[in-house]
Amino acid sequence: MAKITKNYCAIYLVRHGETEWNAQGRIQGHTDSPLTATGEKQARDLAKKLTQIHFDAIFSSDLLRAQRTAQIVALNKKLAVTTSQALREVKFGQFEGKTGDEFRRELKDLLDQRDQLSGTDRFRFKLAPDIESDEELVSRLITFLREIAVAYLNKTVLMVSHGGPIQKLLIHLGFASYTELPHNSIDNTAYVKLESDGIDFFIRETFGIHKVVAK
Repeated sequence: MAKITKNYCAIYLVRHGETEWNAQGRIQGHTDSPLTATGEKQARDLAKKLTQIHFDAIFSSDLLRAQRTAQIVALNKKLAVTTSQALREVKFGQFEGKTGDEFRRELKDLLDQRDQLSGTDRFRFKLAPDIESDEELVSRLITFLREIAVAYLNKTVLMVSHGGPIQKLLIHLGFASYTELPHNSIDNTAYVKLESDGIDFFIRETFGIHKVVAK
């Protein structure tokens, strides 16, 4: 069993397994797309990797791909999965279901403008009214993380979320810059282990997260 720092909650924040739209390069956002056979296997492999970890609770985004991943991991833990909208992927509005190439082509000028901004300004930048900014995403996520950390001090919890929230949270916590942690740097079933007292967050371990090191 992994040791927990006294008066902290240990949080394993996990990305779901591969989905059909992941395989097709489509933007998912708040739209559901089922796990592929590969995604189901990834979830089973993750369950094996986490066999020795005692979890006191399991939470998941309410989107089906995250729920299914959480259910597979929870199977041998004898725990119910509690869902929350706070763990959802970034909302992409009208662009959900489109390919990444279509998204980049239609929003090229705005994406170029965003990428020239400083970290703080980029964090607040909205590409469209129906697309969440990074600030909006992290605000809902970190509020939930803090609530759970306080409720589960000295305990360990699993949360299954999505690539976007994990990426943006790590950037917000200073683990990496936008350049160092680009799109697609978070593998399916990757995770970050955090410790929190409900105020501060400390990154203790990462798995399947690829930080780009400047040459």
